[in-house]
Amino acid sequence: MLDSNARIPWAGHTARHAIPDVYDAIKKAKLALVFVNTRAQAEMTFQELWRANDDGLPIALHHGSLDVGQRRKVEAAMARGELRAVVCTSTLDLGIDWGDVDLVIQIGAPKGCARLVQRIGRANHRLDEPSRALLAPSNRFEVLECRAAQEAVAQGALDGAEHRIGGLDCLAQHIMGCACGEPFDAEELYQEVISTAPYADLTRLQFERVVDLVATGGYALRRYERYRRIVQDPHTGRWRARNAMIAQQHRMNVGAIVESEMLNVRLAHRASERGRPGLPKSEGPRPLLPGRRLGQIEEWFVEGLTPGDTFMFAGEILRLIGVRESDALVMRASGEQNPKIPSYAGGKFPLSTFLAERVREMLHEPRRQRRLPQQVREWIKLQKRRSVVPAPEEMLVETFPRGARHYLVCYPFEGRLAHQTLGMLLTRRLERIGKRPLGFLASEYAVAVWGLEPMGDVDLAALFDEDMLGDDLESWLAESTLMKSMFAKCAVIAGMIERKMPGAAKKTGRQVTFSADLIYDVLRQYEPDHVLMQAALADAGEGYLNLKRLGSLLCRVKGRIVHKDLPHVSPFAAPVMLELGRVGIKGTAEDAILEDAAALVAEAMS
Repeated sequence: MLDSNARIPWAGHTARHAIPDVYDAIKKAKLALVFVNTRAQAEMTFQELWRANDDGLPIALHHGSLDVGQRRKVEAAMARGELRAVVCTSTLDLGIDWGDVDLVIQIGAPKGCARLVQRIGRANHRLDEPSRALLAPSNRFEVLECRAAQEAVAQGALDGAEHRIGGLDCLAQHIMGCACGEPFDAEELYQEVISTAPYADLTRLQFERVVDLVATGGYALRRYERYRRIVQDPHTGRWRARNAMIAQQHRMNVGAIVESEMLNVRLAHRASERGRPGLPKSEGPRPLLPGRRLGQIEEWFVEGLTPGDTFMFAGEILRLIGVRESDALVMRASGEQNPKIPSYAGGKFPLSTFLAERVREMLHEPRRQRRLPQQVREWIKLQKRRSVVPAPEEMLVETFPRGARHYLVCYPFEGRLAHQTLGMLLTRRLERIGKRPLGFLASEYAVAVWGLEPMGDVDLAALFDEDMLGDDLESWLAESTLMKSMFAKCAVIAGMIERKMPGAAKKTGRQVTFSADLIYDVLRQYEPDHVLMQAALADAGEGYLNLKRLGSLLCRVKGRIVHKDLPHVSPFAAPVMLELGRVGIKGTAEDAILEDAAALVAEAMS
């Protein structure tokens, strides 16, 4: 792990404090791969390294949203030995064998031991040489995570992928694909499907319901001809595609990855001044035309910008000119001080259960803390004096006032996805008992809820009871837009909504959403247990809500909640409290936020 004298931040994910040390390590290496966990972090880290690059070292950027041609140029330059470092995401951690890479640097916590080992293996990828890696945590909690991962790697203990249950939407797509070939027998196909691990527990009734979905659309939709995609031969009992056109549509839309709507990022340039012979040149500014493609960015991010706003992309600071069809036209804007950072859906790795358990154990074992930086050790000791450090199977809940608000902060150490769901359900329960919650924030390690009423007298056993995954979850999902979003993805995968049609333009994201919302509203009213409704709930529970992990957490801490009602913020609470002010604000309010952050840290440490 990086041995730096710099002050380790309480919160944040940029590792800006470590950039000088990271740059020194790059200068000593022949070729370094600087891994980050998200594309947004890649853009930020590249900019920070470029500012520190007083020696003019050739440093490149590589992530999945950059133009393919640009990525190939970076890879070719690596192969020729022309680069000293590449800031990259997981695009370079699999299947890459660059013999000249002699150092791997992981910016931020790795979130999983197996992922860390995979990335370390990119350095000195030869049988007779050990791999070298440097971990640069972004904040104090990440120091614990990095140390836990380092210990696990040294012990040869790895976290494996959790068993996943096969999706019913993917099964519907597979059934349709089989029907587009030779006609299939339902029983034979069922036996084949349950022979695979993800579908081993699939019942015959569930299978028949999915077949009915492909054949009729289900009970509520069977009157519509467009949903009749397969038919059964009355003589053989085998199923086949209803006609050749439906089979063609399926082949055009097959796939289990539904990407977010993307816009091409193109450098704009002025139209040529040369007019046609014999005609005068036009007066006024020449129109802007789309030029070189830098890559792609998600449409929703651009929709949040206004012309003139700046953002980081492809290692540059760009100014948005406008959007034309599928292109976001930009111009370079070097020197801009506060550019926005694009974020991408599904761009964050969750903290693995394996690592989370090791972090909780480390917090309770002073012997394992000896190798931590001194400032982190002092931070943990101060937490023991001001509050408490819970045992691995316990969960600490702190309540305290600050300003005109009252806070409840808990420390499950179960990852951001599970914590976001927990925070939403906690606010519903606190509202019901009259605590008037105003909001919540979830980090990888903690959940903070704030409101207008003191929370020290709350019955925590009832608040964190497992029954919150019943009616509370169901009523929240009924009100949220998450289910509609998940339903749209499942409908596309299952083939209920085709994005591509022969001889027609591809449907836009808005058209897909409109069609999916109509179907969702019909099914919710007339057939709430429809196969696609079940598939959407299962996908939401696994991918966005992490219900399985949240359920395990509530079971683990039942009867093991440690409550401390404090007069002020604690050292462990300070990082998540600092996250509350992470949204950038320009103007005089920015200074006020910085002053409040300094006061908060002083309050936690005094």
